[in-house]
Order: sequence, then C-alpha cells, then structure tokens
Amino acid sequence: MGSATSELPSHRTPLADAAETGLKIVIVGGFGVGKTTLVRSVSEIRPLNTEEVMTQAGVGVDETSAVATKTTTTVAFDFGRISLNERMVLYLFGAPGQERFWFLWDRLFSGTLGAVVLVDTRRMNDSWYAIDRLEHHKTPFVVAVNRFDDTHPYSLEEIRQALALPEHVPMLDCDARVRQSGKDVLVTLVDHLYELAMAQEATP
Repeated sequence: MGSATSELPSHRTPLADAAETGLKIVIVGGFGVGKTTLVRSVSEIRPLNTEEVMTQAGVGVDETSAVATKTTTTVAFDFGRISLNERMVLYLFGAPGQERFWFLWDRLFSGTLGAVVLVDTRRMNDSWYAIDRLEHHKTPFVVAVNRFDDTHPYSLEEIRQALALPEHVPMLDCDARVRQSGKDVLVTLVDHLYELAMAQEATP
C-alpha cells in the first residue's frame, strides 16, 4: 500500500501560496499527557495556546497526583500548523484534558479528519473518554504512547489490550518533546487515513 507522505518538513517554514488543502487534526488525551508539548514541538508557526497558571480553583477538581510539577493548564485549545507538502497542511488542535473542559471536545471534533490519542502509562484510564468520543463521532485515530517520563514501561501490546483497542488502530511510541517523534506520529495518522480512504474507494 502506498504512503500519503514519506516525511514532514524538518524546519519551520511559511505556508506556501499554492497550499489548497487543509486537514484538521485533533490531539486528545488525559490531563498533563503532553498535548500542548506535542503541538509546540511540531508546529511550523508559533503555536496559539490558551494555557493559564493553575490556581486553587482546580484543587480537588483536577487530578494532579501524576503530574505534580505541572503549573499551567490548557483551558480552551492549542493550535498549530505543519505543512505536509506545498499543497497540503495539517491544522493541529490540542484539546484540554481536564474533565471540566470535556464539553469543548465535541465542538473541536466537528470537521476533524483524524485524531491522535496521547497516552500516559501512569494514567491509562484517562484515555477511555477520548477513545469513546472519537468512536462515537466515527473519527479515525491513532494512539501514541508518550514515553517522556515512562515509569511503567508496558509494551504496546499490553497497552492495546488494556485499552481494548482493535488491531486496525495504529499504535506507536513517541516523545512529545522531540520534533521528529511528533512528526512520526502525524505521518502515521496521515498514512492511516490514506489507507482507510483507499479501502473505502475499493469497496463496491
């Protein structure tokens, strides 16, 4: 099966005048899993983010035990952009992870071509809601296990079983802080979307 793209650009460049196709991609996952970091690491423009300093208002509401050093939180969404080639760009939307902001997700999913579910092995249960909402919206997705601070080195197969993911859903390891790793995640998603489109086209 062919690949939609072999690589993404290795440097930050302005959007070409010839760009004519924009693909909306949403990055979802639990609180503090690395969504904002992933958008920042791959975006070729200065990302727009709505991070605010965490205050006493979140005490007892946001679960911070696994991310004790986190001092800011996304309260709406993060936005970034990366060009696949001269004619196609990805518009990246990072969704807020706290349960009190989940009401925003359905709006973010509107018009979304595909999604990345970021998983933290310390809190895999936080991934259930993201997977459930994507399946509800029939939005194709890939699962990326953020290994930047992996204190529970479960294998991808163990994580697949824990999340009850079918085999056709791509999974891969990543480090959201590393640009190349983030690009690999997006390439995997675009290739997955391409294969799904080709399979649908071949169906009588």
